Amino acid sequence: MKARVTYEPAAQTDLDALVSLRIEAMRESLLHLGRFDPARARERFASGFDPACTRHILVDGQRVGFLVVKEQPDGLLLDHLYLRPEAQGQGVGSRVLREVLAGADARGLPLHVGALRDSPANAFYIRHGFRQVGEADWDIYYRREPTQNGA
Repeated sequence: MKARVTYEPAAQTDLDALVSLRIEAMRESLLHLGRFDPARARERFASGFDPACTRHILVDGQRVGFLVVKEQPDGLLLDHLYLRPEAQGQGVGSRVLREVLAGADARGLPLHVGALRDSPANAFYIRHGFRQVGEADWDIYYRREPTQNGA
């Protein structure tokens, strides 16, 4: 039986739980780059946290991750998409991303995302139609143009 993926809105009081989940999800990639610093990770996430743009990802009623989609002048930004390590590799991230992409397509908007250099997330985004548009010291940036129905 296929797992049921649902969403629930985040609240300001969820900040600490979301930071913990983000650190848990990124730990391995950050350690690989020698950039694991929980205090910096908390500060970076908290500085841009907007509960109105944030949704918890639930699988069969259990919180396993979260996503943040923000409006920008040139489209939408998938600012965060994190799953607990035990929820990764089961197709949940792909299902969530396909829904985000469908929403962007319905609005005719491109979707932007960044991924930590050397992270498995890079291959994930490329598999889903994103094209690299830039890079920085630690991140690679991608964009996916909207598609039209039937295209």
